[in-house]
Amino acid sequence: MSRYSGEQDYRHGSTECLGVLLVNLGSPEAPTTSAVRRYLAEFLWDPRVVEIPRLLWWPILHGVVLRLRPSRSAHAYQRVWTEEGSPLLAISRRQLGALQDVYAARYGERVKLALAMRYGSPSIKAGLAQLREVQARRILILPLYPQYSAATTATVFDAVAAELKTWRWVPELRFISHYHDNQDYLTALVNSIRENWEQHGQGERLLFSFHGMPKRTLHAGDPYHCHCQKTARLVAERLGLAEGRWQVAFQSRFGRAEWLQPYTDKTLRQWAHDGVKQVDVVCPGFAADCLETLEEIAMQNKETFLAAGGTNLRYIPALNARTDHIAALQSLIDGHLQGWLEPDHDSTFLKEQAQASRRRALALGAKQ
Repeated sequence: MSRYSGEQDYRHGSTECLGVLLVNLGSPEAPTTSAVRRYLAEFLWDPRVVEIPRLLWWPILHGVVLRLRPSRSAHAYQRVWTEEGSPLLAISRRQLGALQDVYAARYGERVKLALAMRYGSPSIKAGLAQLREVQARRILILPLYPQYSAATTATVFDAVAAELKTWRWVPELRFISHYHDNQDYLTALVNSIRENWEQHGQGERLLFSFHGMPKRTLHAGDPYHCHCQKTARLVAERLGLAEGRWQVAFQSRFGRAEWLQPYTDKTLRQWAHDGVKQVDVVCPGFAADCLETLEEIAMQNKETFLAAGGTNLRYIPALNARTDHIAALQSLIDGHLQGWLEPDHDSTFLKEQAQASRRRALALGAKQ
């Protein structure tokens, strides 16, 4: 039996296109203990996510973590679940739709986009299959992680490579590894913060909260910490914030090892003890609102701040499907598509060329 899947994926006479695969982290299919357990089992077994030898990690994961954590996480998901399901997936679909509208208006059928989640559904395998079905012979992968980390961006590359190993005809491939200092992305962040201030007022301090990573990843050479610091610094400069009016912190730590510091919850607690009453929190590392922003920041950490003596914590939503965010992603994609788009022929010309190619192939003995 052949090791390749989709051996009939090429059809003589078909019109090729260029594909873009948007990838985000993912979420469980439902806010239930069983669904969360399946999701966490896939997520936490990734060796880039938990860098512990497999023989040591397996009994901890299955004997402890997956017995205790799913029920707590399911309760947290229930607090943010919507009629559309997972907030992350619903927002990601809106981002996909907005970008597909842009490229359809500009290029017709020549550029197709698909959505995938690194863990859960729709899978990277399914997303790539969708692009293969429309004859995407050149594919750009865009992980929606502005700041590079081996535990996020690199694991998308791993999954894409693993799937393409099963394809007979591998497409041309490009991969965006980060965009933490992209000017359009920074502009969208600044706009979102200013608009929030205009609508709700400006807090005494602005906290940039990024997802945490074990501290050892920094010492191992992961640039994530530096990327987070640069994003925050560039945004603060554009906002004209003086030193002491803003700070970077890291949330969502897991396990007993030391993680990147300062920690978000401890920072907010200390600010409240110092007499700071009103703070704004923005999470530039999340392209779409999800459990970590809606429940952990806007609910849990708000409660932490208020309990410590603060009076108001305002969470500034992720960029989500804002017009300027979609424009930033479009600009990012355009920059990486240079040289890939053929001259601007209309669809009739391209179909005629494809049919001519099919006739020649059949004349030479092709079976399809």
